[in-house]
Amino acid sequence: MPYTTLIPATELAKYLDDPAWVIVDCRFSLADMERGRRDYQEAHIPGAVYAHLDEDLSGPVIAGQTGRHPLPDIETFAQTLSGWGINSSIQVVVYDDSTGGIAARLWWMLRWLGHDDVAVIDGGWAQWSRAGLPVERVTESKPARVFAARPRPDWVVSTAVVEAMSQDQPAALFDSRTADRYRGKNETIDPVAGHIPGAVCAPYPDNVGSDGLFLPKEALRARFESLLGGIPAEQAVFYCGSGVTAAHNLLAMAYAGLGDARLYAGSWSEWIVDPARPVA
Repeated sequence: MPYTTLIPATELAKYLDDPAWVIVDCRFSLADMERGRRDYQEAHIPGAVYAHLDEDLSGPVIAGQTGRHPLPDIETFAQTLSGWGINSSIQVVVYDDSTGGIAARLWWMLRWLGHDDVAVIDGGWAQWSRAGLPVERVTESKPARVFAARPRPDWVVSTAVVEAMSQDQPAALFDSRTADRYRGKNETIDPVAGHIPGAVCAPYPDNVGSDGLFLPKEALRARFESLLGGIPAEQAVFYCGSGVTAAHNLLAMAYAGLGDARLYAGSWSEWIVDPARPVA
């Protein structure tokens, strides 16, 4: 049975020697962009390859046009996945040390390109360590395979679409950042504070309990049904600061059985490159 949303750390431990599984370490810090790589080199799950948010999971930033983490060119990213040993027959498992906030980006990107057999470790590195599971300290590599991308273009929405959506009632646009950043307070990352007019506040950290694990499916379903207010999942669009942690909400919705919402990948950092766009 493939894993397509979450996987417990103890379950993954059963498959460490399975050549049909590829594990990807996505640890990353916006405050220190090399910390994740250092942490990986110090200790990681055996067999895991490392994915750098800026270098592997994002394309080049174009000043005045893109946000902080634009999606990479599909062909380029397919080559990256091929180099990690991923093709259509592989079960992929991804993790980070941010309760899935970074790993969910790769989870979503693989599914965006047609690869559904990918799961995030529930609780991530912390849960793996807490369980006393084995670690490795050597840089890993995998035999290359050929990843054939099968994009789902309707999963991504453009800024132009979001501009039109910001006028819609009821709202179908959701801001995944913390509530203080949504309100325009404590903005320490982007040069403009606030949110896209019409967007509903849907902080991604609320998907996780005090134990660092995702809330039960029933609780997540209730949370998002309340947020959506009857809007079908496929009509909802989520954004965040740069198109990364919004994927955490998409993961939580899929895990809860609500279906697949869409992503405004450019997110707030792309919205504000044009000073003519309104800010709430």
